[in-house]
Amino acid sequence: MTQNKPSLSVVVPVFNERDNVAPLVHEITAALRGVVPFEIVYVDDHSRDDTLDVLRGLKAEVPELRVIHHVTQSGQSTAVRNGVKAARAPWIATLDGDGQNDPADIPRLLAERDSADASTRLFAGWRVNRQDSGSKRWASKWANAIRARMLRDDTPDTGCGIKLFEREAFLELPYFDHMHRYLPALMQRAGYRTVSVPVNHRHRTAGVSKYNNLGRAMVGIRDLRGVAWLIKRGKLTRTEEV
Repeated sequence: MTQNKPSLSVVVPVFNERDNVAPLVHEITAALRGVVPFEIVYVDDHSRDDTLDVLRGLKAEVPELRVIHHVTQSGQSTAVRNGVKAARAPWIATLDGDGQNDPADIPRLLAERDSADASTRLFAGWRVNRQDSGSKRWASKWANAIRARMLRDDTPDTGCGIKLFEREAFLELPYFDHMHRYLPALMQRAGYRTVSVPVNHRHRTAGVSKYNNLGRAMVGIRDLRGVAWLIKRGKLTRTEEV
């Protein structure tokens, strides 16, 4: 572990991604060393392969790497939240563990943050050239259209795993399973601005996707109703000390 407190924590949730762990860790260090003081927080969601053993082995050669392990499988949103809770930096970057997000985009998100209004607390990646199957791209386009109509979050791509956000603002948000798919709407509900930033997207080179289109759709419909209810019931009150 690095001795100095980092200014950026990179949180990566993983489940059965043993062949993608080492390449992605090395890409993160290549993108960020000399750019910003950082740490990498991997959260293993009780993988059934040897992902955890691979991560333990990498700790010896990557001093920035920390590893959190779920004793029981809990899902991606819980893994992200536990990684954020464990993080030591005030700003968080997230990446999917499958390697399809490009760590080289993190400095771009940091540059967007540095030039943005102080009220902007989330910088969401936008996969303008998705490298997924046609069925997955179609399902995502359909889901994004419905979400945008219901939530009016002005975000073209909420499913992109690469995001940059303020840790404190994230921990203020209501927590529920699958919340990571609705971060722009939830941040806006909390009174913060959000920005979408075009990023690179890559083919998966190892392993298989842990999700299917029907499963995403069924969960998404239920969650959309819940998030819409949260937004409708939300209330912001300005305060001042006298």
